[in-house]
Amino acid sequence: MSSQKPPLRGLTEIFRFLRRNETPIYVIMPTPFNLLGLDQWVGGLEYVNYFDIFDGRHPRTFLPTQTEPQDFRSMEDVGNYLIDHPEFRAHVKSQSPGMALFVQFDDKTEELCEEVGLTIGLPSNDLRNRLDSKIETTRLGNEAGVPSAPNIMGEANTYGDLVKLAERAGLGRDLVVQTPYGDSGRTTFFIKSTDDWDKYANKIIGQSLKIMKRLNHLPGTIEGCATRHGSLVGPVMTDITGFEEITPYKGGWCGNDISPSILPDGIPDKVRDMARKFGDRLYQEGYKGVFCIDFLLDTDTNEVYLGELNPRISGASPPTNLITSTYGGCPLFLLHLLEFMDVEYDVDIQEIQSRWNHYDHWTQLILKQTDDKVELITKAPQSGIWQMGDDGDIEFLRPGHNINALGNENEAFYLRVYGVGEYCYHGADLGCLLARGRMQSDDRELLDRAKRWNKAIKGEFKSVPLSPHTHVSLPTDMTAGKWF
Repeated sequence: MSSQKPPLRGLTEIFRFLRRNETPIYVIMPTPFNLLGLDQWVGGLEYVNYFDIFDGRHPRTFLPTQTEPQDFRSMEDVGNYLIDHPEFRAHVKSQSPGMALFVQFDDKTEELCEEVGLTIGLPSNDLRNRLDSKIETTRLGNEAGVPSAPNIMGEANTYGDLVKLAERAGLGRDLVVQTPYGDSGRTTFFIKSTDDWDKYANKIIGQSLKIMKRLNHLPGTIEGCATRHGSLVGPVMTDITGFEEITPYKGGWCGNDISPSILPDGIPDKVRDMARKFGDRLYQEGYKGVFCIDFLLDTDTNEVYLGELNPRISGASPPTNLITSTYGGCPLFLLHLLEFMDVEYDVDIQEIQSRWNHYDHWTQLILKQTDDKVELITKAPQSGIWQMGDDGDIEFLRPGHNINALGNENEAFYLRVYGVGEYCYHGADLGCLLARGRMQSDDRELLDRAKRWNKAIKGEFKSVPLSPHTHVSLPTDMTAGKWF
């Protein structure tokens, strides 16, 4: 950190510093979704993307020429392709040394960034990888006074082994079993019988396990930012999961309900306190910047438990930055940037946090293709502002680059992924819809307006079957085509 300049004091000086920033900041991701709108706050920021979701109309997007289809197996592959692209390398070389931001990256990403002269504005891959383990998350949570649901750690090679471990901890026979790494929808197993064990045994045997008592629960998410001045946290969200109209994956994440009234009185404060404590513990581990934690509310007891950690920019980042900027005047991610820039700053953490504790109702939906087909897209909806009429039909109102440019609850911001000339397939992320108001009831049922928006947006896609000689490389698993 520089000791020659006086520290930035308060938000006004921070805003001025970031708006006048000339250091290149490259947001290198499949789409600009995760940090969309940040370019309004930060000078020198540019989105480097694979998917042209704004049809060339976004002024701060760099899109390297695609000469042939790519066989991506992960989000890391996309980032590495973009960094290694000759056009992007030449672009970086023509400017002063800069910073790169990613959702996911790996050792190869770090090597490529070093080659091209970019600093990664995120904790190291080794640290993130260690913290990403559900086993490590549980340990750190216990040390921070943030407990997980009743659990025991161990290995099980038979159903009998699993039952013995569970009985030792008084967990009963209705169990939730997690392996250390991976998307929770694919590494969490519900087991209460030998048949259940046999179904999942090949994914469990030989791994360190977190074995939990199954609870009647409400799942949720909160994003925070661990800083030198303490941890701040964004809005408390509940998850929207598993609705067959939106996602083909049972239990799969398909959005967030940002509603102040969905949780019982006092619970949001408990969640915020839990996230701040956990963020402070992460900072002690050398982790700084944004993180996302999932929580579980035991609906029988109103106890709040730590779920899992996502040590990265996440799918909760767009609504977090939307809420913290719209209702609190300062996107949470600005504090992340300050942690990785050569600047000292002094802020009143409590004052900033108090701005973010009160907000309105919003919904984020992640729309996946539920039809089991692979076809060539011939028509796709534009990214921007759409409006729904009383009959459920929608029309495109205007282009838009920011998710907060909505007038009322009849409008929604749609961010497309796949466009004309690309292929749609079962489970593909088609796009994200963000709207004012709620699309999930207090009883966690999908509201009619959510069903209408899902049907209407998907109805804007047209596709045709492939010829017998067309070869399309599809992801081998859901996470490889998960661009949010």
